[in-house]
Amino acid sequence: MLSGAEVTGVLRSKGFKATPQRLAIYDALSHTTAHPNADMLYRELVPHYPTMSLATVYKTLDILCTVGLAQELNVGEESFRYDANVESHPHVRCLSCGRVDDVPVLNDTSLLSQAAVSTGYEITGRQIYLYGICPACSEKRKKKLH
Repeated sequence: MLSGAEVTGVLRSKGFKATPQRLAIYDALSHTTAHPNADMLYRELVPHYPTMSLATVYKTLDILCTVGLAQELNVGEESFRYDANVESHPHVRCLSCGRVDDVPVLNDTSLLSQAAVSTGYEITGRQIYLYGICPACSEKRKKKLH
């Protein structure tokens, strides 16, 4: 992930101010693999930035996505999740607890080629979401049954 100075440079080059709150939101997002939503980030950061509002978090996440420092994930919940890893990669969401993880081993190159051939589209991007039950929730279910 990028350093504070690099994030500052990207924000300023796109015409945005690099406020301490914006840098803190990027830093928190870039140091987690939990794919948090805005409320999760707000709850994590408000003890350190008591004047920060939830609206600031939403606006900053929108800016981070606009300038290419984050991506917005729609994994089928009522709120979007965010990821500082902006490379296109699949995600999986637990239908029991809501946990969201990366799926780093899924090579979807042949899927993209098949989609292009069958539709005639020039594929320019993708978001792949998988759904299931995470290992922790599976284990809890097994224990309840025994």
